[in-house]
Amino acid sequence: MNFQLTQEQEMLVEAVRSFVAKELLPHEEAVDRADAVSPELAAQIRGKAIAAGFYAFNMPEEVGGGGLDYLSQALIERELSKVSWALHVFVARPSKILMACKDEQINDYLLPCVQGEKTDCFALTEPGAGSDANAIKTRAVRQGDDFVINGSKHFISHAGHADFAIVFAVTDTYEHNGRKRNAVTALLVDRGTPGMTIRRGPKCVSNRGYHTYELFFDDCRVPASKVLGEVGKGWEVANAWLTAGRVMVAANCVGQAQRALDLSLQWAADRKQFGQAIGSYQGVSFKLADMATQIRAAEMLTLHTAWKMDQGSMTDGEAGMAKLFASETLGKVADEAVQIFGGMGLMDEGPVERIWRNARIERIWEGTSEIQRHIIARELLR
Repeated sequence: MNFQLTQEQEMLVEAVRSFVAKELLPHEEAVDRADAVSPELAAQIRGKAIAAGFYAFNMPEEVGGGGLDYLSQALIERELSKVSWALHVFVARPSKILMACKDEQINDYLLPCVQGEKTDCFALTEPGAGSDANAIKTRAVRQGDDFVINGSKHFISHAGHADFAIVFAVTDTYEHNGRKRNAVTALLVDRGTPGMTIRRGPKCVSNRGYHTYELFFDDCRVPASKVLGEVGKGWEVANAWLTAGRVMVAANCVGQAQRALDLSLQWAADRKQFGQAIGSYQGVSFKLADMATQIRAAEMLTLHTAWKMDQGSMTDGEAGMAKLFASETLGKVADEAVQIFGGMGLMDEGPVERIWRNARIERIWEGTSEIQRHIIARELLR
């Protein structure tokens, strides 16, 4: 592997870094305190991201997206994540599974998402089905030309401002190795469809302003033309997106960790105790050295995994390794940043406690650390 970035990639990184510094970071503290992003600010960020050419950078060029390779996408994610999800979510990355759209779905869902006219949300997780996604209980029963959905979802990110949900529901069961399995179908359900209720979920300490929601379906009727992909093959459209998403979460973690290190370095140089900068003491300098080493390792693992994705040779276990190592590295780095800052590291007048709070979710969403270890071990033992 050639570890040297191309000139285009270096220019891309610099452009995104400048965008984050100018358009996103100035709003972070206010958004965190308010636990909300105003519709006006959201529209402003979306418009500027479109103008800068960053919007839908994860989507293929043939549908109007950025058409970037996975390595370049990971580099962008690394830079965007230096500000909270509440803000950089509006530099939208539509769900890649929308590429399964066909016929009228292309003009109704895929293209509007790429062009910034609509946004989607991914509705899979349920109260009784978190890590065990196959245990979902939401059902969609065929009635004539429609599917009737009953059930509920929770922890659905930004469903409050999404125009439609990609809802996963059981449509049949089958036997596999003597066990009953669910055949799952993905359905496109528009906001405002009768029988679907969206409600704000519990407040999360991580990424204030980036909310999760609960979705309830009570005889929610959608046309069979809203099936995304094929009936009973919902996992086929979901899994490719979920696996790639874990690599991008790893890149997010690297960016957050780098920001924590940068803040710690500045503090260690400026803060004086016993007549010296605290960075001159081994108790602090060794922490900085360990943080930098761990971040570099996480970054190299993440970028190598993204590169393998571009080569078509990445495995689920490798994606799991990147997500596992980068998210746990972020947790360690954020904790050490608090320790270096001392009491000020826990005050909400600075960004360190926000990074510390935000870091905790990364070991849970997109597959917990325990699930990643299971995937890795299963692949090793296969």
